[in-house]
This record gives sequence, C-alpha cells and structure tokens, in this order.
Amino acid sequence: MKILKGISASQGIAIGRVFFYLDEYLKVPEYKICESEIDKEIERLNKAIKKTKKELYKLKESMGGDKGISESGFLEAHILMLEDPELLKRIKTIIKKEYSNAEWALNKTIQEYIEILSASQDEYLRERAFDIRDVAKRLLANLLYKNRIDLSDIKEEVILVAHELLPSDTLAMDKRMVKGIATDAGGKTSHAAILARAFEIPAVLGLGNITAEVRNGDKIIVDGTTGTIIIQPDEAALELYRNKLFEWQKKEVELLDLKTIPAETKDGKKIFLMANIEIPEETESALSHGADGIGLYRSEFFFMQPGKFASEEEQYQAYSKVLSSMENHSVTIRTIDLGGDKMLPGTNFTEEPNPILGWRSIRFCMGNREIFETQLRALLRASVHGQLKIMFPMISGVEELDDVLALYNQVKRDFDNKGVEYDHNIPLGIMIEVPSAAMTADILARKVKFFSIGTNDLIQYTIAVDRGNEKVAYLYEPFHPGVLRLLKMVIEGAHSQSIPVSMCGEMAGDPYAAVILLGLGLDIFSMSSLSIPEIKNIIRSVSMIEAEELVGTIFDMKSYREIDRFVRGWMDERFEYLRRE
Repeated sequence: MKILKGISASQGIAIGRVFFYLDEYLKVPEYKICESEIDKEIERLNKAIKKTKKELYKLKESMGGDKGISESGFLEAHILMLEDPELLKRIKTIIKKEYSNAEWALNKTIQEYIEILSASQDEYLRERAFDIRDVAKRLLANLLYKNRIDLSDIKEEVILVAHELLPSDTLAMDKRMVKGIATDAGGKTSHAAILARAFEIPAVLGLGNITAEVRNGDKIIVDGTTGTIIIQPDEAALELYRNKLFEWQKKEVELLDLKTIPAETKDGKKIFLMANIEIPEETESALSHGADGIGLYRSEFFFMQPGKFASEEEQYQAYSKVLSSMENHSVTIRTIDLGGDKMLPGTNFTEEPNPILGWRSIRFCMGNREIFETQLRALLRASVHGQLKIMFPMISGVEELDDVLALYNQVKRDFDNKGVEYDHNIPLGIMIEVPSAAMTADILARKVKFFSIGTNDLIQYTIAVDRGNEKVAYLYEPFHPGVLRLLKMVIEGAHSQSIPVSMCGEMAGDPYAAVILLGLGLDIFSMSSLSIPEIKNIIRSVSMIEAEELVGTIFDMKSYREIDRFVRGWMDERFEYLRRE
C-alpha cells in the first residue's frame, strides 16, 4: 500500500481500478526543406489545421446532450486558437525564413507560447499552457498522420490516471465510466479540475509521479476532499474508505435535501449562498446544489486565447447564456481581471518588475479602453436576458472608481443615442481586494450598490505574502487578526450606507470560517457549487447570537494560531464530521 498527496481539485471519494491513460508521445521531426518546398509545406500545415478544426467541431457537437456541456467554451477556444492569425503567422514565418518543416515550426512556436504562459505568476495563466499543448498535440498528430487514443471508448467503471488531462480529453471521456481522476500535473484552476467539478468526479491533481507508481488494473482510492491517493490499499484501508464513501454519499443526500430550503439561522437571519463559475456550463451545477444565484462569474476565460481577445458578439452570447440559464436568479459578472502578471502571448504588454502591484485588473482595463468598452457593450446588451450585476475588480480608491463609472456611463449614453436595448438599472459593485479599499469602504459604499470581498488578494496584500511561494505560504492565514479586522471594517462601512456585502474568495467556502463570517455580518457567501450544501447546513445549525459571541471571543485573541485553534475546536464540537482524524 502506498499513499500519495496532491491537490484537492474536486471533492468526493472514489474506489476502483486504474485505467492508465498515457497518450502516445509524438516525437517531433526536424529537417530542412528547399525553397521550392515552402508552399507545399504551408499547404500541408493548412490541411492539418482544417482536419483538426473538423475534429474539434465534431467533438463539440457530440457534447450537445451531455450534462449541459453543449457548445463547450473550451473547444470553442481551441478552434479560435487554430484561427489565430498571430499564431499561424509565426509558424509560417519559421517555415519560410528558417526552411523548417511544418512539424518543427509548429513545435518551436508552441514552446515559445508555453514558456511565456508558464513563467506567469498567475496560476490560471500557467494552467492555460495545457490548452496550447492540447491544440498543438492534435495538430501535430494530424501532420504526422497519427490517431489519438479515444477516452470515449472506456467500457467499464475506472479511475483515470494520467500524466495530465487536456481539456478535450476531459470532455471526450465517458463520464458515466470515469469515477475518479488522478494526474501527475495540473492544479485547482486547470480545465481538467474545472470540468471534474462540473461533472462532479472526485479528482486529485498535481501528484507529481503517480504514473510511475501504478499499472493498469491496480486497485486505487481517490479522496478528492483531502487530496489523498492510496495505491493498492490493504483491507483495513478499503474498509475505512468504503465507510467514508458511504458516509460521504449519505451526507451529500442529506445536504442536497436542503436545496429548496433557505440558508437561515436558527433565529431567522436569511443569508444568500451564491456560486462562483468560470464557464457558462457550470450554471447547471449551481442550480442543482441550491445556489441563490451566481456571485462571481470570472470573465477572464474569454481572454485566454493567445493574441486574440473575444469579440463583443462572442462575449454577448456567453453572458446571455448564463443569464437566461439562471432563470430568476441574479448573476454577478466581474469585468476583465488581466494585466500585470497576466502576460498573454501575442500581445504588446510590457513586462513589469513587480506585476502583482502593477498594471493589472481595472488598471489594465482603463489603459485598454477599447477592450474594456467592448466588454461593457456586451454586458449591457446581455442584460435584457436576466438579472445582471456588474462588478469591477481591484478598485483601490474613489478616484479610480469615478473614472470607471464615467466610462460606463459613456457607453450607456452611446447606446441611448443608438437606441440599443439594455437594462438601465443594472446594479454596479466593486471587489474589495486591497487594504486601501477596505479602509475607505464607507466612502466607496456611497457610489455603488454592493461590495464583494476578494479574500484571496486581500489576505495576500494585507499580510504581504505570496501564497504561491512555498517559503512564505505558511503566513497566508485567513484568521490573522489583521485580516479579520479589515473584514469587519468593510462590512460595517457597507452597512453604514445600506448596501450588502458578499465574499467570493476561498474563505467563503471554508466551513471553519462560516460562523465567523456570519458573526461579522456578511450578507452573501459565494463559493464553488459543491460547497453550498455544507455551508447552508452550518448556517442553519447556529444562531446569530452564537455567531456574534464567537466573533466577540476571537477578537480578544492576539494571534492567528490562537484563533485558529479555538475556532476549529468550537466547530468540531458542533459538527462532528469536520473533526480531523
């Protein structure tokens, strides 16, 4: 028996036999061509691109009736990559100037793109290198006339083990047969992780070397909740996890029974629980888990295609789809959160020595008004299809907010002059992610209709810690007294102006933080759809008096270690299933 630890990418437990998916490694040939062969080589490339696009369209069509993953955004993004003029121009330039064969020119170009993405400090962008590799692998296979392994052919229930799962792999696999996923590579923001959560398949990624540890048919346990893999478990481990799986399934059924019941404390305080999503197809999971709406729709997905920003029409269609699919529930869409550390290949962004504090998010948007205005136009047009709320990220002060609102109103006036239909009363809000915004919350609250606290960045900026840096990651602590005091300041500042406060960072879905946030007065929790039933259960099990008393107690404490120890003991006493083993 061997135990491996990785990244918890999708909750749940699965027990089964390994299906070892090691897609054929395609060796890239390198040779020189004559000048007279250049046109022939480019024609060969064009034919391979055409064939690859046909494959992707076919796969996209096959998704039509599958768990709501119709017109998949992932595959659409891959098709757009194959149409990206900058990408194709670079490949053809290498063929012409270096007299390289098409395969080598493709490989060289793709490696350049991957290096740029992989060097980013932003985890989401690093994971987008998977998309580039996915498209390149398909294209290379067609240049070399190779057939790829098809995961849709799996005929029995398995645990899928691979070095990495590319987006098209995850979409193509038979979801009824894949009960769990374990990979060497990948993280929480990889498309494999996003789709595993959408399909509700337990997944542990980033294991490093699981492909070297297993063989086809090995018995394996996937614990997606704790990020644990057990290879060839003994009878005691199997019995333990069979019981855990039974308890997990029982708990899921019990929690899902709460779907139609409001998140209301024992003394009658109503709390709204929203879902965070990244792709339109995730709305089905949000509704099935009882979400009161979408509290955060990350629009960055549309801007991850190298050298190409999504058009107004592409954005309009996607936003409209989410709004209409959420029926009578509100949808909060965050505007573009790019720039700074999010350097995209094929663009003219300049590198910065300190990108986290640099030209990013709303600062990038105001420096690229054409891109920002395009998104605002798409959002306004889509607003007629549902209950839209627009949220601006990383606002640092009132001057910055005034500039953003002025541009937004300019776009509205332009629509009024042209007679374009839109909702004239869209609620506008801001994300509170930097200490300066938290400390001026009462001032900012006079200008918007709601706040959403982005704890991931707020904690990072407050404690001055890069949680991606393993040397200091231990300092990234949500229960730090300084963080808790800022949260209190934000909520009180908002309530002084009678506007609600949401939280869309990871802290909102942390069961140990739920009662603290309740006691601080948070109005709306926004999280992964899978976390909603558990947080609802906790809220329904306590009173506001208990929550406020807990907050009062911890605010007298001096350190995050003391607070963390006390809160975990308090929660474990009331919620037995939370107790650590």
